[in-house]
Amino acid sequence: ARYVPQAIDSVKTSNVLDYGINSLGEALSGIPNVSSTADTRFDSLRIRGFDASNDFYLDGIRDDSQYVRDLHNIERIEVLKGPAAVLYGRGSQGGIVNRVSKMPQSGRQSSIQAQGGSEDLRSLYADLSADPSDTVSLRLNMGNEDKNSFRDHVSGNRQLFAPSMSWQITPDLNWLVQYEYNRYNRTPDRGIPSIDGRPADVSRGTTYGGQNDFIDDKVQNLRSRLSYELSDNWQLRHTLGVFKLDSQFENTYLTGYDPKINKVNRQSWQQDMTTRNIFNNLEIEGGFDTFGLEHRLLTGLELGSQRRDPKLYKAGGVPPVDVYNPDRSLRPTGPMVISSDNHTEVESQGLYVQDQLRLNDQWQVLAGLRYDRFNVETTNHLRPLIPTEERKSHSTSPRLGVVWTPLQNHSFYASWTKTFSPVGGGLIGITPGAAGNTNDLSPELTKQKEIGVKSDWLDERLSTTLAVYELELYNRRTKDPDDPTITLLSGLQRSRGIELTASGKLGGNWYMRGGVGVQDATVVKDNNGLEGKRINGVAKHNGSLFITWKPEMGWYAETGLTLVGQRYADNQNTVVLPGYGRWDALAGYREKDWDVSGALTNLTDRYYYASATSAAQIMPGEPRSLVMTGTYKF
Repeated sequence: ARYVPQAIDSVKTSNVLDYGINSLGEALSGIPNVSSTADTRFDSLRIRGFDASNDFYLDGIRDDSQYVRDLHNIERIEVLKGPAAVLYGRGSQGGIVNRVSKMPQSGRQSSIQAQGGSEDLRSLYADLSADPSDTVSLRLNMGNEDKNSFRDHVSGNRQLFAPSMSWQITPDLNWLVQYEYNRYNRTPDRGIPSIDGRPADVSRGTTYGGQNDFIDDKVQNLRSRLSYELSDNWQLRHTLGVFKLDSQFENTYLTGYDPKINKVNRQSWQQDMTTRNIFNNLEIEGGFDTFGLEHRLLTGLELGSQRRDPKLYKAGGVPPVDVYNPDRSLRPTGPMVISSDNHTEVESQGLYVQDQLRLNDQWQVLAGLRYDRFNVETTNHLRPLIPTEERKSHSTSPRLGVVWTPLQNHSFYASWTKTFSPVGGGLIGITPGAAGNTNDLSPELTKQKEIGVKSDWLDERLSTTLAVYELELYNRRTKDPDDPTITLLSGLQRSRGIELTASGKLGGNWYMRGGVGVQDATVVKDNNGLEGKRINGVAKHNGSLFITWKPEMGWYAETGLTLVGQRYADNQNTVVLPGYGRWDALAGYREKDWDVSGALTNLTDRYYYASATSAAQIMPGEPRSLVMTGTYKF
């Protein structure tokens, strides 16, 4: 990572699971210039001020569907800052999030872990390993988690079954096969409304949903990777990813506070959705010399096929409820009426090449180029007189970086990258028969300039990255003020920031991890009155610092502070979410085969707001909570 001209942050999931944290938004809350904008239905983040809710990957395979991801089968979470389109294609405006799963390892111990804690947390997970032969390693992760919530009438159950196999077929050919089944059945929770520019002054547990609300996501993920060593220097890889999501929900949620009646207005929706994604990737990577220059070449072809079938129903006559004492038993008085029934197909192709060129001991150059074709086709089953609409896009995404290492432990870098976001390429799909030119627009574009330095300290025990960037999203879609049916590509958003991260060993048995970010993410040009406004959900500063004392055996302890600055809940900047600091601590005892720990989050019981999806839906943060964890290895 030292010679990659890009800021990269990494989080070990074991560090957050010990605190009972099992969501991406919470796990990344202290990462510099990363903000959670999570919805009760699916993970959502902003990276460097820009939306990254469609920029999730699992082991390098695109995973842009609407669901809440489980971290129990994940080894670490990587955040690649800035546009990453050369390797990953469309989107990736502020960066991408890649989850690296737990893989089979020869000779690895098995373990069983149990957790219990506040809000009736109960979980049991097994991580089993076996080596049937010298060439085959197996691993099975499985478990169950039940948890209520500090939020009234909210609970959830998670199930995991994830077998994997690594088979060294020949000395040069390895086959890795992974399957994962996740089910997350839970109560939807849309948070609390705002009143007069602030979150409503209600108790932390107040919820406004319906008695019969639920969300049930079933996710299946199959991945295959064949790696063939062509020579000492060259490798050929084929990766196949097959993903399926079945999601159903009934969701009664608040749309805002009405001061005239002193009540909260609500809507109620039901959805049945299936998603199926298939991605094929063929890569060749290797090194060669020309005229005394060392090359590291990566070239690849990616073929994607995605299907999405959401069927949505809306209820009529949903009664409002009291702000301070909502009656959850009030049901819609009207029937559920079908609102939309679409079928979307996406076919995508990407061809990319990247060369890391080592000029001498001090200078390296990284250059890359990717060409993408994106074809989206949506059919509206409710309006058969409107034909299926199809849109085709194509774009070229370049990347250029320079790394200068004047001192052995310090590498300075500069980079420039560009990416694109086509019509229908977000939560895939377009609207057949949409008014005006909505479906006829060229892609939104993002470009970034970044400079930084990556350093090793204390005999290479401690690593730091300092980065400064400017990121611009242009060709931004914005409504024509004179004709709302016309969409113009005249909008511009800009984010400028600085980030510092550090992790490693301070000395003795002392370790640290943390970072701080400062950013200014604003709307620069807009036709709808948002010019000069800050982008919602984005704090001007955030960060974290954790200090750990961990000898090889015996007692160990950790404490840390997570800081998040003031944010706005809406793009109009009318509702402020105050900044907060959260103090967490953990202590445990470890022997060769077992480990017991207790973790306290939010030690001071600070009342804070973790995220917001709008001015009407603000999510309070967890109160003080205790999690006890016991692990046995064998």
